[in-house]
Amino acid sequence: MKQLDGVNGPVVYVEVETKTYSKYRSFWKKLKKNKGALVGAGILLFFITMSTLAPVIGPYPVNEMMFEDSLQGPSAKHWLGTDEFGRDLYTRMLYGGRVSLLMGLVAVSISGTIGVILGVIAGYYRRLDMYIMQFMDILMAFPSLLMAIAIVSILGVGLTNAMIAVAISVIPSFVRVVRGSVLSVRETEYVEASRALGVKDGKIIIKHILPNVASPIIVLATIQFGSSILSAAALSFLGLGAQPPNPEWGALVYVGKSFLSQAWWMMLFPGLAIMLVVLGFNLLGDGLRDALDPRLK
Repeated sequence: MKQLDGVNGPVVYVEVETKTYSKYRSFWKKLKKNKGALVGAGILLFFITMSTLAPVIGPYPVNEMMFEDSLQGPSAKHWLGTDEFGRDLYTRMLYGGRVSLLMGLVAVSISGTIGVILGVIAGYYRRLDMYIMQFMDILMAFPSLLMAIAIVSILGVGLTNAMIAVAISVIPSFVRVVRGSVLSVRETEYVEASRALGVKDGKIIIKHILPNVASPIIVLATIQFGSSILSAAALSFLGLGAQPPNPEWGALVYVGKSFLSQAWWMMLFPGLAIMLVVLGFNLLGDGLRDALDPRLK
């Protein structure tokens, strides 16, 4: 409700729809029309829910060994079969989802935070742009997985170091996207007007820059979430990430490859879970891009 004072008449109240509400309503309307985004969100919701409820819906303790049931195929007793120690694969898949999703979340959080800070600095302060971007170019000269392997080799094998390595390998992507967005926003009239009025840089960045570069950051973070899970799974598959008996999906695939001819389910189901989760994030990321990009109608 907005109040308008009349000059020669009574005060008039006019109902005003805020631009923010209209913007969010338009966003949700576009997103709901995108079937791919809805499918991706459904896939992610399923895996997140199942992983979160693992202690409740898991029929067996995650590391309970039942040697009499070793290498048993999918059945009513063991829905996804068992591994070489007789451990229930369905239960280990549930707990493995928690580890894999956590690795992706931590990696994207670290890389996103550092990448956004460096990207804003590079885009807003042109004197520092060359130094930051030259360093990012050096990092991007290496394939992300190869760089992650090198970092883990330096830091040491383990789950925590694998997350740090994946995060570092993703930072250049965030820096480049944020820098490009900031370069276009910093030349707008309202930013120049704020500088002319003597508004401090920190306030301009928080109030004007970041809200206007949030859309590409959200889209990139969603897509990089899936890529980070895939990279973390690759490190675990190579024996550089999660270590036994930690039931991470990549580690489960690594163990399953040794029993491929005897127990195909040990490799199939964890690999399928990785594929579906990455697909879900990619579909959702594409949908968010279409919904948030004003040029796409």
